[in-house]
Amino acid sequence: MPRGNPSPKLAITIAADVHERVLGAAARRGVSVSAWMTDAARLALKVRDGLAAVSEWEAEHGSLTDAELKAARQRLVSSRRLRRVPRRRRPT
Repeated sequence: MPRGNPSPKLAITIAADVHERVLGAAARRGVSVSAWMTDAARLALKVRDGLAAVSEWEAEHGSLTDAELKAARQRLVSSRRLRRVPRRRRPT
């Protein structure tokens, strides 16, 4: 029996062109494909949850205005510039 809290395994099929891009992206970040896929899945789930939260808010308060959307886009651009995170490297 495995010790600790092992991660569950998941077998997936992926399009060949996506597969090559995932391999390259993981290599550039210096992480395993599993780590890269986990991060990608986390991001996709955050985006889904965020979009659901916006829809819920708009259902209660009305659609966001063009000015509010523009301000939100500007905040995203600014936060991306401030959040530049160094690449993780695999231990050697």
